[in-house]
Amino acid sequence: MSIPVLPTPSRHSGYSRTWLLIVLFALAGGGAWLGWVTYLRPADAATSYQYAQASRGDIEHVVTATGTLQPRDYVDVGAQVSGQLRKVHVDIGAQVKAGDLLAEIDPTVLQSRVDATRAQLRFQRAQLLERQSTLALARTQLQRQKNLIAEDATTLEAVQSAQAALNAAQAQIEALQAQIEQTTSNLRADEANLNYARIYAPMSGTVVSVSARLGQTINATQQAPVLLRIADLSTMTVKTQVSEADVSKLTLGMPAWFNRLGSRDQRWHGTLRKIEPTPEVQNNVVLYNALFDVPNPDQRLMTQMTAQVFFVVASANDALLVPVSALNAPTRGERPTASAEMERPRGPRPAEATDARTSTVTVALPSGAFEQRQVETGISNRIQVQILSGLAEGDRVVSGVQSGAATARRGPGKP
Repeated sequence: MSIPVLPTPSRHSGYSRTWLLIVLFALAGGGAWLGWVTYLRPADAATSYQYAQASRGDIEHVVTATGTLQPRDYVDVGAQVSGQLRKVHVDIGAQVKAGDLLAEIDPTVLQSRVDATRAQLRFQRAQLLERQSTLALARTQLQRQKNLIAEDATTLEAVQSAQAALNAAQAQIEALQAQIEQTTSNLRADEANLNYARIYAPMSGTVVSVSARLGQTINATQQAPVLLRIADLSTMTVKTQVSEADVSKLTLGMPAWFNRLGSRDQRWHGTLRKIEPTPEVQNNVVLYNALFDVPNPDQRLMTQMTAQVFFVVASANDALLVPVSALNAPTRGERPTASAEMERPRGPRPAEATDARTSTVTVALPSGAFEQRQVETGISNRIQVQILSGLAEGDRVVSGVQSGAATARRGPGKP
């Protein structure tokens, strides 16, 4: 019986197995090191902050609203008499002075009324002369009867009859005088209506609208029809609608300014003149009208223009400013996640920014370290906040964390 002889391992195969183990250990160690570098260490390297420098500037806390422009002084010119519009002497855009003739209504009917009333007045005055003659005759006859009764040449009834005739003549004269006064009053009214057929400008200004047309029949019986509007465009009123949440922040006399479409870089300034106490409700939203005036010497502002209005609640010039995002900014030690970055406070809201309050900022020191400082803040808008104390001009503060930092810390593809 023969016994099989196993082959003896060669020295070469032993060396191969050893090198294979060395390579495997090297790969495992390299992978561990690479994971440590890309997963753990980059938490510091990948954290990238945004910085801002505390600087001087002007800041305003404002209440915004949308408004429309309208002339402060204007008048709707109407007709006080009925008739056909015969002439219109002005057009839209015409400059007029007080007393200028604007339009004419056909005066034929009105002139006829004046003529008839004048004729009636002449007739009544002639009647008055007749009644005065009758009165004089009655007075003479009464005196004659009195003389005769003294000589017993007439009867008492004749004297009484003469006295009654005198009294009747006097009463007729008084009645006729009252009729003359009434007719005279009617004549004044008819003459006034005749004058109203010629419509004059009640004020100086610009004709901004003409609603009547030549040949149109004007009916002034129920309500005076509006023919045109004259406005003084040298001063315009901005009428804004402010929500009930913001109207309590407005005070009479506070500064306000606005710009209009096409002129965003130009501002017109004024002061709040009136807050109307009665609101308007639009789609269940309560709005209050706030008005202020602006000069318009060059008449670049026109009626019904849209204005973006800013009521200045508080303002400061040459104030120390930092971005609102710098308030409560995270430090290097906090290593905020993306969700924490979104949830952290971003400083006071503009509506609360007029009162002094405290907050914290992260200051980047020249040495590369970071320092948390407590600061007192003042006026704030949606972008910047005023620093009253705690910072100096030129200090660098952390204003935010770049969005890629949190992703780099987790590693690609990790939730």
